[in-house]
Amino acid sequence: MKIFLDTANLDELRKAAAWGIVDGVTTNPSLIAKEGRPIEEQVRMICDIIDGDISAEVVATESKAMIEEGRGLAKIHKNIVVKLPLTRDGIQACSALSKDGIRTNVTLCFSGNQALLAAKAGAYIISPFVGRLDDISAVGMDLIRDICLIYGNYGYKTQVLSASLRHPLHVLDSAKAGAHIGTMPFKVLDMLFNHPLTDKGLDQFLKDYAKVFQTAGSVR
Repeated sequence: MKIFLDTANLDELRKAAAWGIVDGVTTNPSLIAKEGRPIEEQVRMICDIIDGDISAEVVATESKAMIEEGRGLAKIHKNIVVKLPLTRDGIQACSALSKDGIRTNVTLCFSGNQALLAAKAGAYIISPFVGRLDDISAVGMDLIRDICLIYGNYGYKTQVLSASLRHPLHVLDSAKAGAHIGTMPFKVLDMLFNHPLTDKGLDQFLKDYAKVFQTAGSVR
């Protein structure tokens, strides 16, 4: 499973990039707004840090304006994927942009039926939101499994991006369900490293090594 960071913060992206495990980035208008720069400037800077798919979302709500805005975003960098909402206008824009060879990420997906429409419109990525479904007492991970099954049945090439991942279990379950991509905040990615037995084992290894070789050094 590819790992994407769901952030527009450059400091977080630089730190994660140094680990060598980040495959791409997803942004949205809320994340861009937190950084205080226009979307074109911010995503260009992100593209300088992460060499992978960078989702940049339109803010237009009408299909014609979405298409125009999407074409402009796609020109910023070869790695830009135009993010569109799963609305009637968004699907229409997805179909038009896909026919132009522009890659799209259809976001705010909450049902298998919606995911089917996005695939038929030629979406490069579909973004079902796991955490937000959990918030309303639905099982968000069931949606990931449903979409993977539907796409597998018909050979759709649209990649399933598991979004709104709130904790490490969401990431693990997404990988087990067959999601192609998991996108998460920096803090969730950082948590994936953690296990008490790793810390305990490393501490014991170092103590054992120091006990033998520090003693040997003092004898010499």
